[in-house]
Amino acid sequence: MMPRNQPIAAYPDHPPAHAGMVRERRNYRAYGLTVASDVALPELEPAGPAVADVLIAIGTIDMPKPSPEAATIFRFEPERQYLAWHAVGAFLISDGCRIDVEPAPGADDALLAFPLLGPVMALLLHRRGLLVLHASAIAVAGKGAVFMGDKGAGKSTTASALIRAGHELLTDDIVALDLTNSDAPMIVPGFPQIKLAADAAAAISLAKAEVRPQVHPAIEKMQHRLHGAFSGDTVPVARIYVLERGQTAEITPLPGIAALPAIIKFSYVTRFGRAALSGDLAAVHFRHCSGIANHVGVCRLEVLTGLDRIGEAVELIETDLAARSPKAGRRQP
Repeated sequence: MMPRNQPIAAYPDHPPAHAGMVRERRNYRAYGLTVASDVALPELEPAGPAVADVLIAIGTIDMPKPSPEAATIFRFEPERQYLAWHAVGAFLISDGCRIDVEPAPGADDALLAFPLLGPVMALLLHRRGLLVLHASAIAVAGKGAVFMGDKGAGKSTTASALIRAGHELLTDDIVALDLTNSDAPMIVPGFPQIKLAADAAAAISLAKAEVRPQVHPAIEKMQHRLHGAFSGDTVPVARIYVLERGQTAEITPLPGIAALPAIIKFSYVTRFGRAALSGDLAAVHFRHCSGIANHVGVCRLEVLTGLDRIGEAVELIETDLAARSPKAGRRQP
């Protein structure tokens, strides 16, 4: 596992990108890193000239490609992780500081960005020592609220309702937690975009949000690029909510014995199974999950079915966070 702030200049040279691919390399900021990318990523915040922490290079990857029948190939090695989708392309993460990309025929940058800023980035952040959750996070008066849950539970919808109420997005889909100080875990801001289903977008209007074109007909959620209402600062984790659908809006604290399995379940790397946590990585990951479960209040948040009453959940969350100790990481019942 590499130090999370180690720039790529300190690592051995890699082969250059495919000579036939002439691309403009742009610099961006995301998750506390400077990213130099051959793939256009307008979802991210632009950055000026700087030594890159992460390089995203278009080129040829000498690895097997998935067939139309297999659709995907995932391979995990100690220093390299390989993810390939037949309809999108292949992605090779090396040393936690480089992502090589070989697009599938006809795949444009907008389609490449979908896995690149999702599972590929999540694995890179994990290899850099961050605990990565499949979740959304909002900054509420300097306190970070994380929303985990199964597909359709309302993570992004709840986050959007809080944005509409005047709070700021920290990150959507991928929540990266910096555990450098185990007693005060911090949420590292991602980038100002949130994905919403059509019904949620219609019910929760976000001011100064640009709706980007649909990436692919099979991808239902639309990308909303925020212009404002985004926190670029790290924020202490005050509360983690596990969202469930219910008949009443209610927050119930989870005991530690239930909090740890929830953190493990919604950690991003567990989506790839045991192969992604070989050797010492499994023990390190368990310690990280356990540390979060022990130092941050984890609660079940019941969200009412139906978007017309999402404001009740917002009021509950605001009241709950206001009662939290200002010291990050202190568990409260």
